[in-house]
Amino acid sequence: MISELKEKIIIPENVEVHIEEDMIRVKGPHGEVEREIKYPNITITQEDGQIKLISKNATKREKRMMGTFKSHISNMIKGVTENYEYTLKICSSHFPMSVSTEKDEVIIKNFLGEKVPRKATIIEGVEVKIAGDEIKVKSASKEKAGQTAANIEQICKVKKRDKRVFQDGIYIMVKAGKKI
Repeated sequence: MISELKEKIIIPENVEVHIEEDMIRVKGPHGEVEREIKYPNITITQEDGQIKLISKNATKREKRMMGTFKSHISNMIKGVTENYEYTLKICSSHFPMSVSTEKDEVIIKNFLGEKVPRKATIIEGVEVKIAGDEIKVKSASKEKAGQTAANIEQICKVKKRDKRVFQDGIYIMVKAGKKI
């Protein structure tokens, strides 16, 4: 016999959650995050200061999806209460490169002596600050902060050079509170 599967997520006092069909909006002191969560056999409801995930069939697939949805919603709540922050380090030993932000782009000039500047996009809702040889990427959304940090790191990937000699670039040092 297949049993019913239930998961609960407690909503903190300073956080508002709105569930409309498949869209979940979480609003808190550090911003607002929304995400579409959709699966045919899982229902998401909000009752008594909790988010409840309910599945009538407790198959392996539903268990996996429930765990995924619970993690996504928990990350959204954590993001609006305390922002996700990534730290990147600027390393330039051969050529002095300059890094700046303009509108929704990070511009890297003189990377490995190149004349054309490299540009990485900053996703909407993400704040990027440059202080000395460190870049701080902040956002309420873990996915947006991580993707912006990855965009900056990937734009400085060294190609067709010996990686043991040319270690110039911008590298992620701290991922959302975890040192690498």
